[in-house]
Amino acid sequence: MCGIVGYIGGDQAAPILLSGLEKLEYRGYDSAGMAVYTGDSLQIAKSKGRLQVLHDLVDGGKKLPGSVGIGHTRWATHGKPSDINSHPQVSKSGKFAVVHNGIIENYQEIKQKLIQKDVNFVSETDTEVVAQLLEYYYKGDILDAFIKVISRLQGSYALGILCVDDPEKLYAVRKDSPLVVGLGEHENYVASDIPSILNFTRDFYRLKDNEVVELTRQGVKIFNMEKEPIEKELVHVDWDLSVAEKGGYEHFMFKEIMEQPKALRDTISPRIKDGRIVLDDVTLTAEQLKQFNRISIVACGSAYHVGVVAKYVIEKLTRIPVEVDVASEFRYRQPILDSNSLVIVISQSGETADTLAALRESKRLGARVLSIVNVVGSSIANDSDDVLYTWAGPEIAVATTKAYSTQLAVVYLLAIYMADLLGKLSAEEYDEYVRELQALPDKVEQALQNKEDIQYFASKHFSAKDIFFIGRNLDYAISMEGSLKLKEISYIHSEAYAAGELKHGTISLMEEGTLVVAIATHQQLLEKMMSNVIEVRSRGALVLGLTTEDNGQIEKDVDFLFTVPSACEIMRPSLAVIPLQLFSYYMASMKGCDIDKPRNLAKSVTVE
Repeated sequence: MCGIVGYIGGDQAAPILLSGLEKLEYRGYDSAGMAVYTGDSLQIAKSKGRLQVLHDLVDGGKKLPGSVGIGHTRWATHGKPSDINSHPQVSKSGKFAVVHNGIIENYQEIKQKLIQKDVNFVSETDTEVVAQLLEYYYKGDILDAFIKVISRLQGSYALGILCVDDPEKLYAVRKDSPLVVGLGEHENYVASDIPSILNFTRDFYRLKDNEVVELTRQGVKIFNMEKEPIEKELVHVDWDLSVAEKGGYEHFMFKEIMEQPKALRDTISPRIKDGRIVLDDVTLTAEQLKQFNRISIVACGSAYHVGVVAKYVIEKLTRIPVEVDVASEFRYRQPILDSNSLVIVISQSGETADTLAALRESKRLGARVLSIVNVVGSSIANDSDDVLYTWAGPEIAVATTKAYSTQLAVVYLLAIYMADLLGKLSAEEYDEYVRELQALPDKVEQALQNKEDIQYFASKHFSAKDIFFIGRNLDYAISMEGSLKLKEISYIHSEAYAAGELKHGTISLMEEGTLVVAIATHQQLLEKMMSNVIEVRSRGALVLGLTTEDNGQIEKDVDFLFTVPSACEIMRPSLAVIPLQLFSYYMASMKGCDIDKPRNLAKSVTVE
């Protein structure tokens, strides 16, 4: 949530800030602003609404001439979306301008103390206390004042600051909120993520918590909280720039749906060598694995739905009990963990605040933590004992597709790997699972070829008000993701239910024309599933069935049928989710929704 871009160099700052902020729109925001040093003062421009409003306000940057500045997109937490509450926030005299991602938890305490010192606040934000506190502590040394402020703050933050007294320097710091430094020739950058400034530089430093960076035109210095210099490893990014662009597709989401075969190959292929699964980043031994009496999976949103699939798969293959928790609830239920517990943390960004907090609580209780993340060097990756990267590449659309699919693939790799370590698989079973894994990208590619059928069905039903997704076992786990995807981008009310639970209350909602999506890929439960389908159809529901090609006989029991290629039981979720992603996309497209930036949502949720 929220986004930061800062620039100092020889070019005009404002157009660069606007360009970077545009790349950060996927994070979710409701206002935008920037501060640029124009030669004698800090000029502030900010406004509620889309970035285009700010773009027009500054005439594409022409109205804010200057070669150093900071920009921000804000997702409201403290204070409603408004021009006044937008960032940058400035200090009493206008000496300091501050942009901030995250939440200052003790801002009220700081605010009250500053009010007693005759400091007047103009906004409702927690961020303004940072600007006012900077001015209060400032005695001529900006870095000293900045470190004093940081030491007072509690919560999560990425901060960028400019001071009118020394406009040849730009400062930033992070704690539990992502921030990178981009290096150029006689120009340097700071940003919330790499793709936002990838047009300008390929060389980066990844900041860790409480590392303070000082940027000038000539170079970058990084300090710890004692003002001691820190040496950082330079990261060179060789992504194809087109990866972060739409590449001819109408929406990033559709592009990312279509990229899933490649993302799966990138995730799976390097980890299978000579017919064996090799997880170089996992140091778990068979002896350690045998000591675990439970596995806890912790995640949020779509990653949580991956965790639900993982529970079925890991329990089936390893016979170790698995529980799945929503990260925002995990640490508040006093989880029972110790050194005999393995906690698997799943997060696309590696910065999800609730998930990161759950990870740290798990470590405090003595558990071993293995994370599944997409972003190298992210907070969750850095704090874990073992890391498995999904290698999905940048995912720009807020609603996840390829990150979800690659997380599933990593779950399969990990489950098979652990089962093999425990001696739970015969050689024949192991070889068959590896063959199925290697075939998965091609089968996903096959599933994508039926997109026109799904588009046609969506064109007939995009005006639906309520849609129910039902399934059993792994199909229920996929129902949850299908329902969430539809809600996220089309704003159609939908719910997912274990099909056997319909008769325990939900069937009362079935009436003439209600749309039910019935997922039936689980061969052993097919008859029971079809009984549930008949139950809802007899009450007037319209049923869209989803099954594998070898179960085509169920067509007579549904109103419309999508099929996906057959696969081994544990990997069917990777195929079943494809039509559900496409269905959600086309439903939202028919309704004219803002698919890549759905209302009120953000890509990386870095506040609790």
